[in-house]
Amino acid sequence: MNYDITDINLAPEGALKSEFADDQMPVLRDIRKRFAETRPLEGLRIAACLHVTSETSNLAKTLVAGGAELALCASNPLSTQDDIAAYLVSQGITVFARNGEDAETYYGHISDTVDTKPHLTIDDGADLVALLHSERRELLDGTIGGMEETTTGVIRLKALDAEGKLAYPIIAVNDSMTKHMFDNRYGTGQSTLDGIIRATNHLITGKSVVTIGYGWCGRGFADRARGLGAHTIVCEVDPVRALEAVMDGHRVMAMDEAAEIGDVFLTVTGGMNAIDKHHFLKMKDAAIVANSGHFNVEINIDALEEMSEARRQVRPFVEEFTLENGRRINLLAEGRLVNLAAAEGHPASVMDMSFANQALASEYIAANYQALGPGVHTLPKEIDLEIASLKLQSMGMNFDTLSAEQEKYLNSWESGT
Repeated sequence: MNYDITDINLAPEGALKSEFADDQMPVLRDIRKRFAETRPLEGLRIAACLHVTSETSNLAKTLVAGGAELALCASNPLSTQDDIAAYLVSQGITVFARNGEDAETYYGHISDTVDTKPHLTIDDGADLVALLHSERRELLDGTIGGMEETTTGVIRLKALDAEGKLAYPIIAVNDSMTKHMFDNRYGTGQSTLDGIIRATNHLITGKSVVTIGYGWCGRGFADRARGLGAHTIVCEVDPVRALEAVMDGHRVMAMDEAAEIGDVFLTVTGGMNAIDKHHFLKMKDAAIVANSGHFNVEINIDALEEMSEARRQVRPFVEEFTLENGRRINLLAEGRLVNLAAAEGHPASVMDMSFANQALASEYIAANYQALGPGVHTLPKEIDLEIASLKLQSMGMNFDTLSAEQEKYLNSWESGT
C-alpha cells in the first residue's frame, strides 16, 4: 500500500481518538452498519481531499464498509492529525497527509490521491476537482461523480459549471440543510472560538470581536462570541445579511470603521482580502486577526508582510507583525482555518450530520450518476429529512407528523376562509 504520513507508530493514539469521536456520531454509525450489509459502493475507488481528523476517520471507515477503496489526502496543510493519518493507514486506507506540509507537498499529495484513478471524488474546497479538470484531465473519463463539502468549494464548482467545463455530476453536500445549518453555524461557531482561545489564551468577555461575513459560519461565530460576553460587530457586503445581523443584536458597520474598534477580527467570507492593507494601518496595537474561511486569502498576508518592520513567533499559532507605525498585529495560524490549525475542528456530534450527508451522497450518486449528468446537484430533500430524523432519534427526541387530513389541506387550493 502506498502512503505518506508522519509516523505510523502514532496509530494506537489515533485509534483511541477515532473511537472517542465515534461515540458522538450515531447517525454515521447506523449508516456504516447498513453499508456493511448492502455494500452500495462495492468496486468503486474514491479519492477524498478532506481534513484528516478523528471525525473524518469515521467517514472513511463508513465508505470502506460500503465496499469502496479509499485514498485520502489533506484539504489543508495544518489540519491533519498525524495520529489519525497513522490509524487509517493501519486500517488499510491509503493516506497522503502530514501536519505542517509545505505547499509543494500539499499539492503533490493531491496528485498522489488522484493517481488511484477514482470513480468518485470527495472534496473540501474543490482542490482535487480543480486538479482533475486542469493537469489530470486524462482521468476524467473514469470519474462518474463526486461530492463537495464546503461553501467555498461549491462556489468554485458553480463557476466551473457556468463555463461548461464541469465533466461529471457533483453533489453540493454543503447545500443540504442538515449540513450548512448545523455544521457551519454550530460547528464553526464553537470550534473557531476554541481555536482563537487555544492560540491566545485571551479572555473574550469584554473584547470587541469583529465578524467579517455573516453567512451561516459568521452567524454561528458572532452568536457564540456574544455568548462569551464579547461586544460583537459584523461587517457585510450583502445588505440583507447586514440587516439580519442588526436584528440579531450585533452592531453593523463598514470594515474601515470596525478596524479602529476591534480587538479580535475573524474572516468568514469565502472571498479574498476581506482584511486589507488599509485595515491593518487602522488597527489597535496587538490586535488579533484570524480566518475561518476555507482558504488563507481572506486576509492579505502579503500586504501585512510587506508593511511590517519585524515579525516573530510569540506562541504556537501566533505570529506577531510589527508595522512601521509601531503597532503590532497578531496573525493566527498563518491565516489558515484557525479552528482546524489551532484546535481540532468541529465537534463530532455536528460532523455526524455532515458526514452522514457525504456517505449517503456517495450512495446516491453511485446509483444515479447517469441520470444526473454533469453539473452541481443537491441531495434530495428526503435524504436531508432522513438524516435529521435519525439525529433526533439518537438524541431521544420525538417530533410530530402530519395526518392525512392535514397533508391534504396543505396540498390543496379549495379550502379558504
